[in-house]
Amino acid sequence: MTRPSGDYLPPSHTATAANAAVSQDPAAHEAAAARAQAAAAARVHVQTGTNEHAAADYTGLVTRAIAFAIDALIIDLAAIVVVAIVALALSLFNVPAKVETALAVIGAFLFVVWAAAYFVTFWSTTGQTPGARIMRFRVLAPGAQHGHIGPKRALIRLLGMVLAAIPLLAGYFMVLFDDRRRGLHDRLARTVAIDAPDTETPANRMRAQRQASRTTRSP
Repeated sequence: MTRPSGDYLPPSHTATAANAAVSQDPAAHEAAAARAQAAAAARVHVQTGTNEHAAADYTGLVTRAIAFAIDALIIDLAAIVVVAIVALALSLFNVPAKVETALAVIGAFLFVVWAAAYFVTFWSTTGQTPGARIMRFRVLAPGAQHGHIGPKRALIRLLGMVLAAIPLLAGYFMVLFDDRRRGLHDRLARTVAIDAPDTETPANRMRAQRQASRTTRSP
């Protein structure tokens, strides 16, 4: 039987040598670990049906209520600042009462538009309002690409929140009895709210990917 030449190594020996080289090279080991971390962080697992979410638990009613209170505070503070500026400007002029009434109606309409745009924009882009980010959960659509709900579904969810509040908040208390903790608005929009640890936020996924890229390029 002919003995293999000195330049030839069987596949098993080649793999063993490669693993040994990686373990002996700290930079290569860190690069492999960073790539694995970035790949794990970039995955978003959303299952359909009644199965549990693969990556995190469904978010409860109290957490979501606190997040909504934070969002409402942000919306109100921004509106108060705008109203104060407009009122200060109008105080410099002699504005008729009818004009003041018309401005008040326009202001109320713009407030509704601002509040709706706030929720729809955040839900359809990152899945997290600032309140949800602070409370570490996000809104996803099982079965949708990357779990993104899109502007149309976000608007349906917002209208569902209004409907859920009408019968003495009964639509929200459905969260307590649903296996995936969905309220009326979640059912109408076909969405779920899931816990999102730091490693699952878009910013941290991008940060992990950049770190992995820098580590890979390092000598």
